[in-house]
Amino acid sequence: MPKLPRVPASEVIRALERLGFVQVRQWGSHIVLKKQIIDENQDVIEIGCVVPLHKKTVAVGTLKSILNQAGVSVEEFLQSL
Repeated sequence: MPKLPRVPASEVIRALERLGFVQVRQWGSHIVLKKQIIDENQDVIEIGCVVPLHKKTVAVGTLKSILNQAGVSVEEFLQSL
């Protein structure tokens, strides 16, 4: 698994938007993104994640947590940057 880079929150949001996420709202210094997917039973499932905007760059541990919330692999994320 490749290492995660330290990237600004704006790039994290842009990469997630390229992967199909949409900004739903902003709560203080946090952006909430959501994406709807269809599972194997043809049910619509909504996946959400929160990206903090209060620092210059997103810490590597925080970025890993965001990707886990979003169900996005590191490889997918790096390709969408």
